[in-house]
Amino acid sequence: MRIALISDAWKPQINGIVTTLSHTREALEKLGHAVELIGPERFRTWPCPGYPDVRLAFGCGPKLRSIVQAFKPEAMHLATEGPIGFAARRYCRQNGFAYTTSFHSYFPEYLKLRIGLPLAIGYAYLRWFHSESHHVLVATASLQQALAEKGFHRLARWSRGVDSTLFRPREKAFITDARPLFLFAGRVAIEKNIEAFLRLDLPGTRYVVGDGPQREALQIKYPGVHFVGYQQGEALARYIAAADVFVFPSLTDTFGLVLLEALACGVPVAGYPVPATQDVIQDRRVGVLDHDLGQAAMKALQLNPRDCRRYAQRYSWQECSRQFVSNLTAMVKSPGACGKHCPSD
Repeated sequence: MRIALISDAWKPQINGIVTTLSHTREALEKLGHAVELIGPERFRTWPCPGYPDVRLAFGCGPKLRSIVQAFKPEAMHLATEGPIGFAARRYCRQNGFAYTTSFHSYFPEYLKLRIGLPLAIGYAYLRWFHSESHHVLVATASLQQALAEKGFHRLARWSRGVDSTLFRPREKAFITDARPLFLFAGRVAIEKNIEAFLRLDLPGTRYVVGDGPQREALQIKYPGVHFVGYQQGEALARYIAAADVFVFPSLTDTFGLVLLEALACGVPVAGYPVPATQDVIQDRRVGVLDHDLGQAAMKALQLNPRDCRRYAQRYSWQECSRQFVSNLTAMVKSPGACGKHCPSD
């Protein structure tokens, strides 16, 4: 099958959407599919306010149409709801093509935290964006239920995987600081609730792997914490594997791929009992979820790394990609298409 993947998030960005699409494309190609990923690097872009490393491709519609028409996809998936996803949706609606979408992040909650945008406005846009999708793909059962309660329809499951060859148990001597070593990896931004981790009175050493708009301020406020910036590939895996506990303070993630990466490294997880962590950490032998994050982190020290590794190995990118393909729809003329001059778009 010829599959077009449309995303406003792509390399060099480092986040869960990019990781998911990168592994999905690789797995799809190994399964024999032809994949064209259409991301912001194909267009002129502008920095997103507050997130200068995130580039937005406004006015990308004409070039996007040319790329899609040259590739001649049999299926199209819109992974994000930004300018490129909007342009792809418009193209499909104007031409009566069916397509699928996916819901990766609680952007309404993020926008409320960052700029105070009311949740009602954010969700009104997202409901509209996904309203004509053949399937809206979500990673977990709790996210599926939450979105259904908010008025989203035709929801379907698309799980996640982990590269258990890259993320594996390694020598902890990579980091020589005092033990125990508690580590967070991810975007250093307000929506990750990182200060809940940094404020904890924990023994040993704390590390933050990642970068973002809050890093400079938090690094000044918490001088005793090691901030090492973005890490990728082998370097990221070494940092995570060197930890004794992976602390995940987020309250708004929809999945948290890094949880699987930590478990694959044999590192137990500590987090809050919120839907994303509860969906991933379904075995008390691999993580501790508690409203007292400090208590969860200390209890997680007692867990067996081998149990964590075995648990993570249940998640395969190849299986996730098969699930993804099973939810796609052919780009035939959709029965409810409004034709070339759709006023609602």
